[in-house]
Parts: sequence; structure tokens; C-alpha cells
Amino acid sequence: MDTGLLVLRLLVGLLVAGHGVQKISMHLGGKGLDGGACEFRADGFRGGTLTALAAGGGQIGSGLLLALGLLTPLAATGAIGVMTVALTVKWPNGLWVQNDGYEYPLVLIGAAAALAATGPGAWSLDNALGLSTYPLWWTALVLAAGVGSGLLTRLVLHRDPAA
Repeated sequence: MDTGLLVLRLLVGLLVAGHGVQKISMHLGGKGLDGGACEFRADGFRGGTLTALAAGGGQIGSGLLLALGLLTPLAATGAIGVMTVALTVKWPNGLWVQNDGYEYPLVLIGAAAALAATGPGAWSLDNALGLSTYPLWWTALVLAAGVGSGLLTRLVLHRDPAA
């Protein structure tokens, strides 16, 4: 089980972090901070550069924490939050990724929630620090806080298309 959790943590964590790197730099196929800001504006969000920095930083931070298995509930909450925002952007396109749908963000949300439910496993910094056992009810809290923060971000930062 610990090997599976390690693989899941590394895959999900590094993908989320890489997604953040793309938002703020030219690495991993990103278009730099200006490109990230333009992407958010094109998706209807206020804030431009600040929004791109916050999203990219949140993705990098939560992704690296997940990969390391450090502060797993907090890391999962952050990943779920930023991926919830991405899901809301892609929602009108339907589920499937070939139509620019929300399939990918939904998978990352589910994987982060699964890590919150199982814990990071023996091969994690949480375990090394004696933090690897979290009560199962934390999963509901992580999901509520992650999805809630993502929806609140959407509500606060997204422009009304009629305006």
C-alpha cells in the first residue's frame, strides 16, 4: 500500500506543481507570467498577474507538499481548491478532455481527496515527523474547504460576462 501511495503522491503532486510552474514561467511549456495572466483574463478572471501568481504559487506549493507527503490535509485542500477553479472554467465544455472538458481537474481533485482519506503512507515526511495519521473526518473537511475555496475564488475573481 505504501508504494502505491508514494506513486500516487508523486504523480499527482508533481503534475499539480508542474501546472503551476506553467502559469508563472516559461518552463514546462509555460508562456511566462504574462502568458499566465493573459490566460486568466481570457477565462474571464480579474487580477491578471496577481491572479496568475496566486494560482501558480498555490499549485506549486500544494503540489510539492503532496509529492513530499508533508502536511497532507493542507496540501490536498490547496490542490482541490485550485483544481476546482480549473473545473469551473472547463465546465461549459462538458466532461471529456478532448473537448477541453473538466475530466483532468476532476481526476486531480479525486486523487487529492483520496490522499486526504488514506494519508500519505509510510514513505512520507508526515510519517517521518509523526503526522501521518489523520482522522477520516478530515477528508470531509478537506473536500469542503478545497471545493469551497475554489468556488469562492471563482465568485470573487470572475467577471460577470454581461458586465
